[in-house]
Amino acid sequence: MPVHAFIFPGQGSQAVGMGRDLAAAYSAARAVFQEVDEILKQKLSKLMFEGPGEELILTENTQPALMAHSMAVLRVLEAEGGFSLKNKAIVVAGHSLGEYTALAAAGAFPIATAARLLKLRGQAMQKAVPPGEGAMAALLGADMAQAQAICLEAAPIPDSPTGARQVVEAANDNGGGQVVISGHRAAIERAIEIAKGKGIRRAMLLPVSAPFHCALMAPAADAMAEALENAPPLPPIVPLVANVSAAKETDPDRIRDLLVKQVTATVRWQECVQTMVGLGVTSFVELGAGKVLSGLIKRIAPDATGIAASTPAEIEAVLKTL
Repeated sequence: MPVHAFIFPGQGSQAVGMGRDLAAAYSAARAVFQEVDEILKQKLSKLMFEGPGEELILTENTQPALMAHSMAVLRVLEAEGGFSLKNKAIVVAGHSLGEYTALAAAGAFPIATAARLLKLRGQAMQKAVPPGEGAMAALLGADMAQAQAICLEAAPIPDSPTGARQVVEAANDNGGGQVVISGHRAAIERAIEIAKGKGIRRAMLLPVSAPFHCALMAPAADAMAEALENAPPLPPIVPLVANVSAAKETDPDRIRDLLVKQVTATVRWQECVQTMVGLGVTSFVELGAGKVLSGLIKRIAPDATGIAASTPAEIEAVLKTL
């Protein structure tokens, strides 16, 4: 029998139209979207279903939207299949903001609380760095050691009389030779040129609105520390494999601390997947928009199976598999 982990996507998986077919087909999905709209006092579902895309990609909208979509899929699975996460999964995990979704799926946060936290998280991340000062880049064909060496070389400001350095750090270890770096724009641009000189297959700027998961996000981490103090997680019904520790976590206080650290720390996704495989996981079920994580799983754990559910047809396929 396959041993399942349920995983939840992060920023970059969003697309206009996400969740629209679910809302049309299932009352359980409509209830999730309505709850999130009401708690945020905005028509987020309309933005998800109809766009415009330039508003959907704003971080403060993207983060709760992706959570709402994933939770709508989960609620439909529960309603249509008599499905119980506790009985089907041995762990949950999510990429960056997807960690909040994973915790909501595991009962550590109510959906309304997760929506409020992610709205605040998005706003705080956007405000942490003035527009244009930060950037992120993908290094394709690089491992973590290579990426960290490139960051170290790119940090010093050229010709600085004081030896000043800028922030440039590994933000996401996505596996399969994909590492994302984050920091000051000028340092990221230097890193891209250094990477090209070192034979890295491809180094390119990413179309993001802020430099996530680096030291420049410290003001956002402070904001999340305060928010999570007022809305702490409950014990999850299924353990979380956390981005920061790449380990199985169940203690609510520890999870809260890791969520704060996660804002500035590297998302250790490759190690998270390896941890889950080490725990006995043979099947990864991705719930929500896109199939980004499923693609990464194929490269990190080629012997594991993966299935993604976003649409009504995919939900039917998942129910048959489970």
